[in-house]
Amino acid sequence: MLNERLAKNCWERVLQRMEQREGKDLMASEKASQYWVGFDLGGTKMMAAAFDADFKILGSERKKTKAEKGVDSGMERVGETIDEALKQAGLDRKQLGGIGVGFAGPLDLNKGVIVNAPNMGWRDVPLRGILEERFGCPVYVANDVDAGTYGEYRFGAGRDARCVLGVFPGTGIGGACVYKGRIIKGAGQSCMEIGHMIVVPGGNLCGCGKRGCLEAVASRLAIAAEAALAATRGNAPHLLEAAGTDIREIRSGTIAAAIKAGDTVVEDIVRHAARHIGMAVANAVNLLAPDVVVLGGGLVEEMPDIFIEETKGEARRLAMKSLIEQVKFSVAKLGDNATVMGAAALAAEKCPKAG
Repeated sequence: MLNERLAKNCWERVLQRMEQREGKDLMASEKASQYWVGFDLGGTKMMAAAFDADFKILGSERKKTKAEKGVDSGMERVGETIDEALKQAGLDRKQLGGIGVGFAGPLDLNKGVIVNAPNMGWRDVPLRGILEERFGCPVYVANDVDAGTYGEYRFGAGRDARCVLGVFPGTGIGGACVYKGRIIKGAGQSCMEIGHMIVVPGGNLCGCGKRGCLEAVASRLAIAAEAALAATRGNAPHLLEAAGTDIREIRSGTIAAAIKAGDTVVEDIVRHAARHIGMAVANAVNLLAPDVVVLGGGLVEEMPDIFIEETKGEARRLAMKSLIEQVKFSVAKLGDNATVMGAAALAAEKCPKAG
């Protein structure tokens, strides 16, 4: 009788372990079957990428935003771009665990609404609601630089660091910070507006309406404007030949090419701008004590050595020695994929169906 009870108890334990193992296998299978989409929505271009559970890109698609055609047309293009990325990945909408979107403009993060995008002419657009209705899955909306910096924290130059400060000079200058795996943000909106730190009190007028902001002296537009003046004065002949004096034609690659061709005044302009970024970074280091400062964006991608050298040098000169000595400066590693990868990872973490 005793042996029968022992045998029965042993068999019950075996069955219990089998059920537990089957449950774990099912959970692993469910997790493996979840796919994520990351989306980068900017004023001039949009990009979608589909990822597996390990965040390997399975398919991607790019389109011009064509924001001037209006919100309805623009959101239809967003949907089409995501559908095309899914098609390339061999996936359908039912397999999606969620969609993460990084947007370059003011957002109501709690509602997933585009508040006002002056460069696009869009106002009060329920971005999250539109996409959730179309794709039938949860959608997480974030600032594009927040998403890009989070991507670098998870997969790139700031991988697994305690505190990562991201600075991305482009048309403007975006900033973000990931602290212990969390994006620093306000109650309902993004923050870390490093581009609007005052670095030259009473200086040039910024697009935000204030004077002396970092963007007013160190963004690509600011660099292009000063370089155009130099070309007009005959001090940048290579730039003049390549792009004339129209700042809309003076892109990051054009600036880099002019420097390489021998326009030393253009190089001086870029180095001067990078030192101002270093000043802003020094202030941020004194406040946040980051482990890694990641520099990204078009200007940095085209001229990494100049930006690392000048930004790092100025930050080391101005920040508290005990804090700046611990900081590693690095060029972003993910390039154009930073925002889509970060957005997809945020969706996997934040969407209700995750894990």
